[in-house]
Amino acid sequence: MPSPGAPSGTSPGTASGAPFGASADAPSGGPPRTSRGERARNPYLRLFAVPGARAFTAGNLIARLPMGMFSVSAVVMIAGSRGSYALAGAVTAVGLAATAVVGPWTARLVDRFGQARVAVPATVSAALGSLALLLCVRYGAPDWTLFVAYAATATTPNTGGMSRARWAHLLKDDAGALHTANSFEQAADELCFMLGPVLAAFLCTALFPEAGTLTGVVLLVAGVLVFAAQRATEPPPRPRPAGGGRAPSLLRTPGMPALLTGFLATGAVFGSLEVVTIAFADVRGHRSAAGVILALQAAGSCAAGLVYGAWRPAGPAGRRYPVALAAMTALMTLPLLAAALTGSLVVLAASLLVAGMATAPTMVTGMTLVQGRTPGGRLNEGMTLAVTGLLGGIAGGSALGGWLVEHVSARAGYGVPVAAAALALLIALAGRVRA
Repeated sequence: MPSPGAPSGTSPGTASGAPFGASADAPSGGPPRTSRGERARNPYLRLFAVPGARAFTAGNLIARLPMGMFSVSAVVMIAGSRGSYALAGAVTAVGLAATAVVGPWTARLVDRFGQARVAVPATVSAALGSLALLLCVRYGAPDWTLFVAYAATATTPNTGGMSRARWAHLLKDDAGALHTANSFEQAADELCFMLGPVLAAFLCTALFPEAGTLTGVVLLVAGVLVFAAQRATEPPPRPRPAGGGRAPSLLRTPGMPALLTGFLATGAVFGSLEVVTIAFADVRGHRSAAGVILALQAAGSCAAGLVYGAWRPAGPAGRRYPVALAAMTALMTLPLLAAALTGSLVVLAASLLVAGMATAPTMVTGMTLVQGRTPGGRLNEGMTLAVTGLLGGIAGGSALGGWLVEHVSARAGYGVPVAAAALALLIALAGRVRA
């Protein structure tokens, strides 16, 4: 977790005891491979000079890419085979609900027994669920089997949360470097959720309907195995306290209820934006362009996340969080204005690119607060609860945005992201979140 920096005159340490930014295998007393000037200019070079950082990041990125593939692959596979988007949507919704329930329990086991010991069997279980879904669709099994199979994928571990936990462990004495790491992780999330759906759609249409799911399973298992093999950077497990006492719920931790409720509202921004944009493009006869338009929103967030990581903002995260939410609320009015005043997909795409730039700073600051509020040894659980809140908000935002599109108009649907962002801001202000 973030903590004050090292005393004056010392270098923040890593788990190996090497100075932050130095090569682990550099000769004692010799210069690090990355020069002092380069480290000063680019904090990301310093970040990935930490011994073992590149290896676990590579594995985690491979494992995280399928997170943006599975739902799209399932929808294409089920709708193509059964001829029902309603069935495909219901199956993915049940899987989302199952993940919201099972995810925090999996994360708690990760904290208690270690990432490698829990993540690998949990991933194998989830992979078997995806393969079961593929076989049920392929061989015409009854519809109820699709729900059961997809619900079994809920054991998929929160790979992004495990990566953030490693950074928090390695950089516990350098809050500035941890800010850069959290920004990089958010940018990686945006990149994976930008490329994942595109890759899934391409595989399912260019090869065969099950290709997206099959490729996702291979990438997930391979990535988690590579990630889990990097034992030197793994945070130590925190067993249950002596006496077998039950750990108090994180929902009772001061500041956490407001944070998680805010994540719920923030998720509604993302969920409604996706559904409404698809509908808006469809109304104008360019539904295929919706993916590109949404990818621009993710690209704006990814770029902003990397810039935000290189910039060290002043003040505690608790003060910056409402400011970031206020910026997101203001920028989310741009797609509403673009849709209402111009009706142009080009203008809408540009507005989403700009609006997306507020997403990463908001999420980075929110995740930093979650890290600060979560008790030691329960970081995976805390961040998974935050992701669960986001998933719940995405589901609710999708439903509300879809209802407005169907009963009012696609243009009116863009009011949901604005309202949801404003609600998240009000929750943050009311909860008086402090770093």
